Amino acid sequence: MTAIAAAPLLAFATDSYRRAGLGEAEAALCADTLVQADLWGHQSHGVMRLPWYVARLQSGACRAEATPTVVVDAGAIAVVDGQDGMGQVMAGFAVGEAVRRAKAHGVGVVALRHSGHFGTAMYFTRQIAAAGCIGFLTTTASPSMAPWGGRDKRIGNNPWSWAAPVRQGRPPMVLDIANSGVARGKVYLAQKRGEAIPPGWALDADGRPTTDPAAAIEGIILPMAGHKGSGIAVMMDVLAGVLPGGVFGAGVVGPYRAEGRSGAGQLMIALDIARFLPLEEFCARMQALVAELKSVPRAEGVEEIFHPGEIEARAEERQRREGILLPDDTRAALRVLAEALGQDGALFA
Repeated sequence: MTAIAAAPLLAFATDSYRRAGLGEAEAALCADTLVQADLWGHQSHGVMRLPWYVARLQSGACRAEATPTVVVDAGAIAVVDGQDGMGQVMAGFAVGEAVRRAKAHGVGVVALRHSGHFGTAMYFTRQIAAAGCIGFLTTTASPSMAPWGGRDKRIGNNPWSWAAPVRQGRPPMVLDIANSGVARGKVYLAQKRGEAIPPGWALDADGRPTTDPAAAIEGIILPMAGHKGSGIAVMMDVLAGVLPGGVFGAGVVGPYRAEGRSGAGQLMIALDIARFLPLEEFCARMQALVAELKSVPRAEGVEEIFHPGEIEARAEERQRREGILLPDDTRAALRVLAEALGQDGALFA
């Protein structure tokens, strides 16, 4: 299998989105979120998803021409209607709004409704960190988990991310997690690869433990940390679904389906660090925290302790040099997409 350089992969994905109806800037943004996820080593959120997003654009479930509309403008707070557009476009708009409002008020809070799945949350919280703020982002997702003790899907894994700058040559500190024990995209990735999933990831439709990814998709994904993960997922639904005035709970449609408006909602927060203490001092304190974490005696078999987000930064460095290895099934799916859109699929031969 030949590694693919990031630049031609990005060009292909951008062209795919353009052919599906997105404008130049929107296509470039949406493509970059996918390739960046692959560079970070999160292939469950990478170009594997490109055919899914294209299918939703072609069906009209996601509106290519949608533009974010501010429906509440209250100083530090904004509520934005995504008009059923691409979640990446809406989240990109929200970053600008949240940072602008944070610089004016110390905090910027943007609630999105009628948005869509936006890919990897850390793509956007890292942008907030780069602007000298601490960033938070959460989103609703299509139902994949049951309320704790149940066996019927009613809540999404509703992921969330925090990011803060470190600087002095170090990547930002970033946490990006789902409230399920594993992101559902990893189950789809295992299915595509023909691999079993580990015990403890999921139950089948009858509520029995399963290692079959297809049965897991039909059944329920288990929450992280038992009742704690389930409870956090519900509270994220409050922040990203109920509070923005949009869809919540079982009403959200995921990117895996070509039909049906997404209804996903998001909540983004930016905290202007300079309102708390000088940014340089904050970063020096962050560097001290990182140094303290790394100085801890290592457990057996552990070569290095990483701060949150550092593994992804290392993976990006390596894969920008060496290229991205895509699974055979992803290559095959992208060849099919290229043929359907009239593109050259030789990149994935």
